Amino acid sequence: QVQLVESGGGLVQPGGSLRLSCAASGSIFSINTMGWYRQAPGKQRELVAAITNSGSTNYADSVKGRFTISRDNAKNTVNLQMNSLKPEDTAVYYCNAVVRTSVTPTRLDHYWGQGTQVTVSS
Repeated sequence: QVQLVESGGGLVQPGGSLRLSCAASGSIFSINTMGWYRQAPGKQRELVAAITNSGSTNYADSVKGRFTISRDNAKNTVNLQMNSLKPEDTAVYYCNAVVRTSVTPTRLDHYWGQGTQVTVSS
């Protein structure tokens, strides 16, 4: 019903920057929160940053001051600008959206993208 497509991952040197993008499409009535999670090998998936439809943001302590999340409500897109990247930022990054679909507009459902690899290494 809802698809999230991510782009922008890759290999970058420590101190470098990357920008992740995610576009939501399908039977969307409205989107509540959009966000980015990441999962490193052997670790649990963790929240990186999230943004509500009114623009309120939330960041993991480990990325505050380095990452910036933004969204375009009209286009159903969310971006994550990642600066001053560190090797410990290496992970698969997943886009998440909390959506009311046109089929079930009274219910909030979580949708996930397929993930994009970010590798920070010299």
